[in-house]
Amino acid sequence: MPRSRPSEAPPSGSAPEIALVLGAGGARGLSHIAVLEAFDELGLRPARISGCSIGAIIGAAYAAGLSGRELRAHVLATFRDRARVIARLLDCRVGKLADLVRGLGNPVLLDGERLLDLFWPEAVPDRFEELATPFTAIATDYHRHAEVMLHGGPLTPAVAASLAIPGLVRPVALGGRVLIDGGAIDPLPYRELLAPGRIVVAVDVSAPMTEPGEARIPGAMEALVGASQILTRTLVQRLIEQQPPDVLIRAGADRIGGLDFFKAKAILAASEPIKDEVKRALERALEAQG
Repeated sequence: MPRSRPSEAPPSGSAPEIALVLGAGGARGLSHIAVLEAFDELGLRPARISGCSIGAIIGAAYAAGLSGRELRAHVLATFRDRARVIARLLDCRVGKLADLVRGLGNPVLLDGERLLDLFWPEAVPDRFEELATPFTAIATDYHRHAEVMLHGGPLTPAVAASLAIPGLVRPVALGGRVLIDGGAIDPLPYRELLAPGRIVVAVDVSAPMTEPGEARIPGAMEALVGASQILTRTLVQRLIEQQPPDVLIRAGADRIGGLDFFKAKAILAASEPIKDEVKRALERALEAQG
């Protein structure tokens, strides 16, 4: 599917619509849920939603009609049982440990579609067209080095492509393309939505630089995911410097690694203060265009 604008600008003279963009950032992306709760508490619903990687996972569920509170409950219930989550992850593996010895593949590589089937709420439908709110998932064309905007057809493979971090989640073949993590090229995909009469709210959950305190060498998996986090932050910073969104929300708990999903309770607790910031920012933006 070629890169194209998912929508035209709202009609002149109409009330401003709100577009919500949820960015990449691994486990830090669970902070997106607090932003959704702020929308719900204000009684606002985005006219359209775009998401990348973890932002696509949460964005698609929100576009399906689930509330922020329902998503919070689902996440906490899912990651409360560590043994069950690990068993599910093992069930999602593409390779086997024996493959490593034989040089045949990566024993920890996951199938993104099976991962979503196991962890998404049951209310998430099979196709984009069944969503309550128009939604776009962002992926990267591996061979053409191009951004791909997915907003029609089967939902699960599209979101699986958006989260296909190289070395961790298997690439997805879709529509004649080989797709990988959208964060490789556009981790906060708000630019295509910018238009007169529309308020674009972009939520950045990329990881800022931290002082390590010691010269600790990361493990192999930590380094792989950490490199992806560094790339994400660098790309987001450049995007914002070139052309910022109408409303930029920085979310995400400090010192949270890309795979720290078992810290879901702490991440959600730390993101509570962001609700007031979101509400104030939305009220200011609506007043400015009102």
